[in-house]
Amino acid sequence: MSGITYVRGDATAPQGKGVKLIAHVCNDLGGWGKGFVVALCRRWPEPEAVYRRWHRERAGNDFGLGAVQFVQVGPYTWVANMVGQRGMRTGSKGVPVRYEAMNKALGAVADKAVELGASVHMPRIGCGLAGGRWARVEPLIAERLVARGVAVTVYDREP
Repeated sequence: MSGITYVRGDATAPQGKGVKLIAHVCNDLGGWGKGFVVALCRRWPEPEAVYRRWHRERAGNDFGLGAVQFVQVGPYTWVANMVGQRGMRTGSKGVPVRYEAMNKALGAVADKAVELGASVHMPRIGCGLAGGRWARVEPLIAERLVARGVAVTVYDREP
């Protein structure tokens, strides 16, 4: 799909110049510890700490499917914790990914990227442990981010 750059590498070490916003998908249970978040934790402790506090204090905030939390981890680097999956396991209600929630969250990421003048960097969000299909996620990224002029880079890990 045009407008999305695909590279081999580590999304926690985004390429290019300027402000960078790293987007990833979190669950709605407050769990953190498998998948892409492990790489995030190795680089920065703040996204996990802020996410866990956000979940713990959810009775008084906007935590829930489709919500996004932006955490600045460096002078030119931000992390977007997007709540885009219900639970953590595939069960009777299907895979954990919730495309509607991801769509809403990506809209907020686009707003923040435009505000910051940032490019957006991500792994293939929602397609690992969340069980989503890239064929469903890629058009959401194109619609929400690329259509607004936001440069997007998707990282595939080195084999």
